[in-house]
Amino acid sequence: MPAIVLIGAQWGDEGKGKATDLLGTRVDYVVKFNGGNNAGHTVVVGNQKYALHLLPSGILTPNVTPVITNGVVVDIEVLFHELEALASRGVDVSRLLISANAHVITAYHRTLDKVTERFLGKRQIGTTGRGIGPAYADKINRLGIRMQDIFDENILRQKVEGALDQKNHLLVKVYNRRAIEVNDIVENLLSYADRLRPMVVDTSLVLNQALDAGKTVLFEGGQATMLDVDHGTYPFVTSSNATSGGASTGSGVAPNRIERVIGIVKAYTTRVGAGPFPTELFDESGEFLRANGFEFGTTTGRPRRCGWYDAPIARYSARINGVTDFVLTKLDVLTGLKTIPVCVAYDVDGVRVDEVPVSQSDFHHAVPIYEEFEGWDEDITGARTFDDLPPAAQRYVLAIEAMSGSRISAIGVGPGREEIVVRHDLLGL
Repeated sequence: MPAIVLIGAQWGDEGKGKATDLLGTRVDYVVKFNGGNNAGHTVVVGNQKYALHLLPSGILTPNVTPVITNGVVVDIEVLFHELEALASRGVDVSRLLISANAHVITAYHRTLDKVTERFLGKRQIGTTGRGIGPAYADKINRLGIRMQDIFDENILRQKVEGALDQKNHLLVKVYNRRAIEVNDIVENLLSYADRLRPMVVDTSLVLNQALDAGKTVLFEGGQATMLDVDHGTYPFVTSSNATSGGASTGSGVAPNRIERVIGIVKAYTTRVGAGPFPTELFDESGEFLRANGFEFGTTTGRPRRCGWYDAPIARYSARINGVTDFVLTKLDVLTGLKTIPVCVAYDVDGVRVDEVPVSQSDFHHAVPIYEEFEGWDEDITGARTFDDLPPAAQRYVLAIEAMSGSRISAIGVGPGREEIVVRHDLLGL
């Protein structure tokens, strides 16, 4: 049975949670391999809506083992808040496993995230202020605290002291903030030790043994390709690798064990935070997409920036990630539009560019070149086969499929878990 990676192919919020949920009953493990609680997955099960931030979406599916691996940074307070909220609604959360090598977000990471973002002024990047970037910075600077450290008070204290020796100088002398007490951080982290102990394991070993035993493992990326720290619109990106390659480094499962990569794209485009966005709309069309798609951040509540579908970005994502299948979400949001523009290329200083420019400056100044497609008025939320879709909707899907670098294997036609059209088996079986 395969290892499968599921990634966002735009700037996030594409509906990865729904796609994971679609596959949930056919997989044995769902793995979060990057990011932290700076992203949100909204999953609708029946008449119940769940907003997940740190936990893998598979935690909502019975008999699936949800796993948080070493590539994730974990805010323990948020972790238990989410677990308790789900448990209060009858969800079994006892199966969760967490890597002993996952790094921990502390109070000083959150503080630094907020003060440094404010200090940037007009150059702000749109961080969520949840300490993600500073936690990853400590990881790279070898000042980080890992889950396993919480079970050894002496090591934990030494590491917190080492981190705060540096950070308190910065907070006090540069940002005019009070110093953070070592004891406060240590005691807070130690208070979670007993509850964490049953969850914290060698997740790399667990997942490799599961694959050896013929289990299906789904790797669920947080954020998305255009927010990847290496391959996204840097510096307006997240602090981790949200692309398919991050599934290997973020989990300890080798790349030759990954057989399928599923990319999630909306039928239009959104992003949250600052940074270039060629197809962004500032008119009534943008408001139409925002209102009909309820485009407000699951984590922040911020209105999302909205624009038309960008085919060069889909092709870029297909290439960077090795996408074998796309899942197209929110097609129903376009219902009621007379015409639907699609960005097929860019105009950069008078020159047509068919691929995403490597130069950030060029991408910032790229003007979309559109091709327009006929819209439809029919309600498509009841469609369950491709033939159920109106002819204009079928033509739209086939057109963007031809532009996007891989086949569109499933189409979301509504927010419910059953509101989806499946054209090809996502597991390749």
